[in-house]
Amino acid sequence: MAAPQRRSRKIMMTQDELDEFLAAQRTCRVATVSSDGAPHLSALWFAWDGTSVWLYSIVRSKRWADLRHDRRVAIVIDSGEGYGELRGVELSGAVEFVGEIPRTGEPCAELEAVEPLFARKNFGLETMPHDGRHAWIRLTPSKTLSWDFRKM
Repeated sequence: MAAPQRRSRKIMMTQDELDEFLAAQRTCRVATVSSDGAPHLSALWFAWDGTSVWLYSIVRSKRWADLRHDRRVAIVIDSGEGYGELRGVELSGAVEFVGEIPRTGEPCAELEAVEPLFARKNFGLETMPHDGRHAWIRLTPSKTLSWDFRKM
C-alpha cells in the first residue's frame, strides 16, 4: 500500500504552473556564501527560459564576488499576502557565468534568446541595454521546491 501523499506534494506546482509563475514574477532573492562562510542575500531581477534562471548582475557587487569564490546559490521567488495566497519557488545549484565579463554586447549564441526575454520583461525593450557594468549568471537548478497554498 502506498504511503499517503504529504502536504508538500499537495501544494507543489506542476511544471506548467511553475513556468507560468516564473514568467510573471520579476524579482528574486539570491542567497550566496561569502569567502568567510557568511551568508549574503540580495534582490535581483531575473528571467526564466523554461530551464534556467538568468541573472544580470553588477560585476563589482558582493554577490558577484561571492559567486566567483563559491558558485553555489539558492534563489527564492515568491508572492502573496495572505496565508492562502502564498506561492513560491526555491531553486538551488551551482551557477555558470555566460558571455563576456562585463557584458558589452559582443555576439554570444547562448544569450541570443535570453537577452530579448530579459529586456522585454524587465525594461520593456526589445534589445538588451549594455552598460559595461553587468554580466550574465545562469542557474540551471539541481533542486527545485515549489508551493502554492491556494491548492489547500
